[in-house]
Amino acid sequence: MATRDPYSVLGVSRSASAEDIKKAYRKLAKQHHPDLKPGDAANEERFKEISAAYTLLSDTEKRAKFDRGEIDSSGQDRHAGFGSRSHAGRGRAYSGNADDSFFSSTGGAGDDWFSDLFGGGRRRGTAGAGAGSSSGPKVRGSDIAYSVTVPFLEAAQGTKRRINLSNGKSIDVAVPPGTENEQKLRLKGQGLPGMGGMPNGDAIIEVHVEPHPHFTRQDGDIHVDVPITLNEAVLGATIHVPTISGKVALKIPPGTNTGATLRLRGKGVVNQTTKQAGDQYVKLKVVLPDPPDAELVKFMEQWSKTRSYDVRKKAGLE
Repeated sequence: MATRDPYSVLGVSRSASAEDIKKAYRKLAKQHHPDLKPGDAANEERFKEISAAYTLLSDTEKRAKFDRGEIDSSGQDRHAGFGSRSHAGRGRAYSGNADDSFFSSTGGAGDDWFSDLFGGGRRRGTAGAGAGSSSGPKVRGSDIAYSVTVPFLEAAQGTKRRINLSNGKSIDVAVPPGTENEQKLRLKGQGLPGMGGMPNGDAIIEVHVEPHPHFTRQDGDIHVDVPITLNEAVLGATIHVPTISGKVALKIPPGTNTGATLRLRGKGVVNQTTKQAGDQYVKLKVVLPDPPDAELVKFMEQWSKTRSYDVRKKAGLE
């Protein structure tokens, strides 16, 4: 059976660059990969046609010969006799449908190209691909991307999320303590199936961490602003402040000003590598009564008559 023009098969012009041809092939190969439509004979034939077209056009020498009319779209010498169907450029006997050349090749675009296309590098597997074929490309399955959103505290402490996979299965994914925003988790073997004995791809889970109304994170440390009253600031006090693992007592020294920062050791996020927790930093903010207390106002009127301090001069603003 005659094969179609390889440029038409890939949907590119005759002036297309090698990169354009590669991009067109990638797109079509992913759409028509036999493992995406098991048992679909028409799709498998289409896949073979696409592969044969790329095999020819990706070879600079063969492409030039085809453009000059020296070989046909199956790679055969145009002036060769019917009984002499040697595969052009391979140096070996060829028999059968020309479209099968991609699958029977062991040194051409098949194994390495598809392993790269579907994320498998240059690994090898056992022979056999697709629907009962005795030989064919050894293709690692493609990875599939998913995403989950988790609250700030759950990401800091660790949690689980159920993921519905493309194959219809559901799986509980462990989100480890200290997971950062946009961190990716890998589930081995949960992607698309491989071909030719090659392993399945992986599921790649990107975790999106929701912001917290009070906490912010800097590496393994947690930062939080905490308001205190005027009397707590002047006289000192012990208050309870929130942490990612619950409230803890914090001693406020007498004479504390707005902006003073106290550290709670080990109350930050656990580092996934060292398993050591960071710290929490509590930045204090002195807040006056609202509305102003009449007695406090009266006291300050009397106090300010005999006492004053220039805070702006001390800060270098005057």
